[in-house]
Amino acid sequence: MVFYDPDYAPDAFEVRVSELLVATPDGADDLIDVSVTEVLRMVLDHLQMDVVFVSEFCDGRRVFRRVETKPEARVIEPEQSSPLEESFCQRVIDGRLPRLVHNVATLPNFDELPPTDFSIGAHLSTPIVLDDGRIYGTLCCFSFAPNEQLAQRDLKKLEISAQLAAKKINLRRARDAEKAMAKWALEPHVPPPRLR
Repeated sequence: MVFYDPDYAPDAFEVRVSELLVATPDGADDLIDVSVTEVLRMVLDHLQMDVVFVSEFCDGRRVFRRVETKPEARVIEPEQSSPLEESFCQRVIDGRLPRLVHNVATLPNFDELPPTDFSIGAHLSTPIVLDDGRIYGTLCCFSFAPNEQLAQRDLKKLEISAQLAAKKINLRRARDAEKAMAKWALEPHVPPPRLR
């Protein structure tokens, strides 16, 4: 295993995401929200995409939890959802779609992809994996036009960003669980909350 690569030098994007990964705010959930939003905007700008989002998989559906877009590219909104099986996200998770696609229209299985109300040219996607190993959802971004300039390093940036999102989701869930248990301890007649 290589721990040090002398040819690797992190760029400003990777340094900033790493700083946010290391920072564990003791403050309110707003700080969590701000750091995830900042990373989504960085992904949008740095990778020259039109849309970036965090999705959650809930009861067989893909729910858009966070969405950042260029002003003219507002094609999805937070809390919109669709059947998970009819999403690019599910295909990335189960290996039917690569995590990095320069031009979706040139994929050999293009005709099998779920239809969208807008064109998707380039597409990057990676799972958001929580501490317990469960897949929360995905961090995805796409542009309306193809982009042959995307590289594996760009996918790595998305993966690092997904780690940040997972860390913040884990932190929020731990805080929510602590609050629920504290409330339950004060009201012992109420059954304990079910944690998912």
